Amino acid sequence: MPDAALERAAHAAGLGVRGRLPRGSVGQLEEWARTDPDPRVRAAALGALVRGAGAATARAAWRAALADPRAAVRRRAAELAPAVGPSTARALVARLADDDVTVTETAAWALGELGPVPRSGATRALARVATVHEDGLAREAAVAALGALADPAGLPAILAACHDKPAVRRRAVLALAPFDSPEVTAALQHALEDRDWQTRQAAEDLLHA
Repeated sequence: MPDAALERAAHAAGLGVRGRLPRGSVGQLEEWARTDPDPRVRAAALGALVRGAGAATARAAWRAALADPRAAVRRRAAELAPAVGPSTARALVARLADDDVTVTETAAWALGELGPVPRSGATRALARVATVHEDGLAREAAVAALGALADPAGLPAILAACHDKPAVRRRAVLALAPFDSPEVTAALQHALEDRDWQTRQAAEDLLHA
């Protein structure tokens, strides 16, 4: 028996790859993104809106999706945030505290992609995730975002992450690339003796860049 929700999701996704949306489809996509009972449809419709209708048109649906009860839809909204623009930064900061770690991880990535957004509080929030979040994937994503933002206020959290689990240490060493100070050099020198060979390699690459 055909899956009607899957057909709607496929139709929405197909609209999104056309470039310009057909006449009359924006309203349908907005309705699906906000009210469809199936999260697959809501996520696909949101993607089509952002790609085909533009940030201004999609912004209201995007904000609704970021507060969706299903993590998959919130995660899709976070993935699309860089295409929606800097106005998403504060809402993304709030999603760093999401109950689902994949949403936290994606929100951190998106904040790094957005770049510096004044008064968003991104650096402070990312630093908190990088240092105290219980999940290593979240800490790793937050450290990477701090490196992308290159805000000196985030440097202490990156340096602290150099003593975390191997995957986070590797990411922290790479995140030191935009910074130049004696403490950064000392952290890279210390990483040359790390037990993890990828961390050692990353430190060596940066020191000899």
